[in-house]
Amino acid sequence: MSDLQHKILRVLGDRGAIPDTQVEFPNDDSQQILAALNSLSARSMITYKTKETEIYNLTDEAKDIVNKGSHEYRLLNKVLESLEGLKISEIDSVMGKNGKVAQGRAFKNGWISKEGDKLVAKVQTASSVKDTTTEQLKEIIKTGTLSNKKDLAELKKRKLIVPTKHFTFSIDKGSEFALEIKQLETEITSDMVLSGSWKTASFKPYNFNSEGDLPHSGALHPLNKVREEFRQIFFSLGFSEMPANQYVESGFWNFDTLFVPQQHPARDLQDTFYLKDPATALPPDDKEFLNNIKAVHEDGAFGSIGYRYPWKIEESLRTVLRTHTTSISARILKDLAKDPKPTRLFSIDRVFRNEAVDATHLAEFHQVEGVFADYNLTLGDLIGFMQQFFEKMGVTNLRFKPTYNPYTEPSMEIFSWHEGLGKWVEIGNSGMFRPEMLEPMGLPKDLRVLGWGLSLERPTMIKYGVSNIRELLGHKVDLDFIENNPAARLDVDI
Repeated sequence: MSDLQHKILRVLGDRGAIPDTQVEFPNDDSQQILAALNSLSARSMITYKTKETEIYNLTDEAKDIVNKGSHEYRLLNKVLESLEGLKISEIDSVMGKNGKVAQGRAFKNGWISKEGDKLVAKVQTASSVKDTTTEQLKEIIKTGTLSNKKDLAELKKRKLIVPTKHFTFSIDKGSEFALEIKQLETEITSDMVLSGSWKTASFKPYNFNSEGDLPHSGALHPLNKVREEFRQIFFSLGFSEMPANQYVESGFWNFDTLFVPQQHPARDLQDTFYLKDPATALPPDDKEFLNNIKAVHEDGAFGSIGYRYPWKIEESLRTVLRTHTTSISARILKDLAKDPKPTRLFSIDRVFRNEAVDATHLAEFHQVEGVFADYNLTLGDLIGFMQQFFEKMGVTNLRFKPTYNPYTEPSMEIFSWHEGLGKWVEIGNSGMFRPEMLEPMGLPKDLRVLGWGLSLERPTMIKYGVSNIRELLGHKVDLDFIENNPAARLDVDI
């Protein structure tokens, strides 16, 4: 590198300027020249400009043509050798895979013609014609290109040449030009201070435009960023966050208090994770509440006819990984019965389902849940509040569809028009908690509770353009994506 730098300086000193490095240094690699120029430019010894050109290299087929002649020229020779003409059926055996190309171009050049099932020559000797393809390829070897762009395009079309970028440079003297490269100091040493040599030493200037190394630090996961956006929406609407860090629940709180019968499909092993240790949980301390739940399931109570089946405490106390955060809402609503009053609550945390893993499903995901309790609420209040809640997320075009949930009645699925997909997509579920759930807790009849929920993963995937949920969570996650993803702003349809 140093030898090349000195060579550049000597030529520049003799000539005053170097218009083209390709002419002056034809045997030096352009990348090595560029590195030398950057080093000299950093010392202000030279200035340079880059000129980008496109040159062409021959393919293996083209190199074979240069050595043996073009396909069409070789075919002409074969036809001339056959005194009675070359049979068309013999072309492939004579020319191999290039027979069709050779025949077509030889016809186009007017060198041969067809008579019956044979090819005959229209010229007396091969030397009387000009093998243009071979000559063009030889010219490309010398200059890297052709002046005739039509011929150049034809060779590219035939895949005989491939383009490559080539860089040349023009060089002028810089403000600190010299024939020798002065060694620049990078720092003041103690020896330089003692000897006083620092006073006359030349120091390498600071490069204030260079970027330093990024510090190693943690990064928020995209789910946490979207989660924080949801939290701020809830807080802006006067909600309080429920403690939702209890992943293991009993079937009593996860199902029975929510008026889910013990024969419901959701309680099968195919849908729910049951624990082996501990296999059972303690019953609730409030025996009256336990008896109320038993009664409302078995024979009906509080105006309900119930499910009319033998409710079993053993099934109720089996431990499960919670399938929804509504089990937390049930606990909080039971405590609310001690002092009934309007309240707004939310939770965002993990839930677990025994589901097959695919591009849109995992065995665990996050549920965003809101609970709104007040006196004499109606279905219209639920719809109005859903519109207010989703408007905060930038979703204004909503539709509601009746559905069935064991613990809400009426229940509604929430749909939004998705511009990107061009269709209505489900974004949540909602409903009014049933009296069979609320009144056994001791809540007054006129205190009604609205509830709704949606997943955290779906809006996160749409927000960050992730099509496979396994690229968002799990071993397939790209750590660079986690570190460099932007902050979330819920200002578009999710």
